[in-house]
Amino acid sequence: MILDFLKKLAQLHPPLRPPGAIDEAAFQKYCIRCRKCAEVCPYGSIRMTHGEWGIKMGTPVIYPRQTPCYLCMKCPPVCPTGALDPITDMTAVKMGTAVIQTESCLAYNGVLCRACYERCPIYREAITLKEEIYPVVHPEKCVGCGICESVCPTEPASITVTSKHFGAW
Repeated sequence: MILDFLKKLAQLHPPLRPPGAIDEAAFQKYCIRCRKCAEVCPYGSIRMTHGEWGIKMGTPVIYPRQTPCYLCMKCPPVCPTGALDPITDMTAVKMGTAVIQTESCLAYNGVLCRACYERCPIYREAITLKEEIYPVVHPEKCVGCGICESVCPTEPASITVTSKHFGAW
């Protein structure tokens, strides 16, 4: 059941690679599917893909609406092959970019909501508030962790992270 959900979700909204993931073609070449990144993740954010992913089977992904990346930065240093760049500064991560759908965002529709703004780990930089009400994503600062997507109270989420590997999925 959860596998069907994840499969459907991946088709609609591609997952993210863990922090430090190199470009997708090189990632596919260097990732040896050792699971070290998933094992060291204290939040269970990193999951390994299954057979329906074909040659990408066994590679690490993050589904931000389910369990985002909390940027603990424990996974990049344990990668033995360099598929994850060994960065430790969470502001240097670029997993993707958050995008707000203003037509469904509560704040843009007259309901006071600051969930994405208040929970963003790059506080007051990646997401700011215009006129103290409307959230605005600053792509150059957004690391794409997905915390904003996971805390968004609308269903589906009104703020989603577009994977930097989107075209490769």
